[in-house]
Amino acid sequence: MCLGLPGQVIAVRGSVAEVDFWGEKQQIRLDEMSEPVTPGDYIITHCGSAVRKIAVEEVADTMLLYESVLAECT
Repeated sequence: MCLGLPGQVIAVRGSVAEVDFWGEKQQIRLDEMSEPVTPGDYIITHCGSAVRKIAVEEVADTMLLYESVLAECT
C-alpha cells in the first residue's frame, strides 16, 4: 500500500505547483487534477503528482492525522 502526502500549495506555474510539506518545498505535477488548484489549497500527492484536493473542512483533521502518524515513525 502506498501513502499519499498532504501539502499546502504555495504557487502554481502552469501544470506545476510549489507545495509545502511541513517546511520542505517540492515541485508537484498537476496533470492528473480534474479541478483547478490555487495557492492556499491543500492537496494529497503521490510520486510527485497531485492526486486530489483536500476539502477545506477536512484540512485540519487530515493534517493532524498525518502528524500523529509521522510522530510515531520518528
